[in-house]
Amino acid sequence: MPLTASDLPTTNDQRPTTVASQAQAIPATLAPTSVGSVIPALSLWWREIVRFYRQRSRVVGVIASPVVFWIVIGSGFGTSFRGGSGAGNEHYLDYFFPGALIMIVLFTSIFTMMSVIEDRKEGFLLSVLVAPVHRSVIVLGKVLGGTTLATIQGLVFLCFAPALRIHIGLAQLGLTVLTVFLVSFSLTALGFVIAWPMDSTQGFHAVINLFLIPLWLLSGSLFPLTGASGWIRLLMRINPLTYGTEALRTLLFPASATFAVSTSLMVLVGFSLVMFFAAFVVANRRTTKPAA
Repeated sequence: MPLTASDLPTTNDQRPTTVASQAQAIPATLAPTSVGSVIPALSLWWREIVRFYRQRSRVVGVIASPVVFWIVIGSGFGTSFRGGSGAGNEHYLDYFFPGALIMIVLFTSIFTMMSVIEDRKEGFLLSVLVAPVHRSVIVLGKVLGGTTLATIQGLVFLCFAPALRIHIGLAQLGLTVLTVFLVSFSLTALGFVIAWPMDSTQGFHAVINLFLIPLWLLSGSLFPLTGASGWIRLLMRINPLTYGTEALRTLLFPASATFAVSTSLMVLVGFSLVMFFAAFVVANRRTTKPAA
C-alpha cells in the first residue's frame, strides 16, 4: 500500500508555521491594548501624593512661605493700599489673600513636577516609558498627582478665610474649589512641559525664577490690574493666571470684581487644555535626554 505525505512522521521542526499560528502563540498579557489606562494613571497619581507627603519639609515650606509673605507684606501695606474699583479702603491682607493662595498652588504644582527630573536620574522614568501604556496615561497620572497636591494645599490655606471675616456659601465654595483645581491642573501641566526636556534641577530652578515668578507677579496678586500702566496692563490681560486670581478674588470679595467668574473659568479651562496637550506632545517624543 503506497504511503502518502500525511502518513510520514513529522517533527516539531518540520511542522509548517503561519503568521496566524505565531500570533496565537503570543500570550495575550503581552499585548499593549490589554493593559488598562486607569490603573497605571492611578498608580502614578498615588505615587506623587505619597512621595510628596513623605517629605514633610516640602509640605511645611510650600504652605509656610506664602503665609509669611501674606502676613508680612499684607501688614506692611496695611490700609495704605487702594484697590481697584469697588475695593474701597480694604486692608491689603484682604487683597493679597487670593494672591497668596495662587502662590501656594504655583509652588506646589511646579515643584511637584521636579520629580520628573528625579525619576529620570533614578531610572524610574525609563521603566515607565517602556511599559505597554499610552504616553497620555503617563502624562495624566503625573499631572493629576501634582494637581491633587496643589489643590489640597490651596484649600488648606482657605482655613485663614474666617480670620478675614470671609463667609463662603456652598455655591461659592464649589466654584472656588473648581477654580483652584483648574489653576493647579494648568500649572502642573506647564511644570511637566518645562521639566520633561531637562536633566538637572538647577536648570529647572533657573527657568522658574526667570519665567514663573514674573507670571505670578503679573497675575494681579500684588497690585490690581486697573491701576497698572498701559503695557503692564496688557501683559496682565494676556496672562492666564490673572483670570485665576481674579476669579478667586471675585468669589471671596464680590465687591472687587474685575472679570466675570464665567469668563475667568472659560479662560482657565482653555489654558488647562492647551497645557495638557503641550505636555502630551512633549512626552510623546521618542528621544529623551540621558541622566546627567
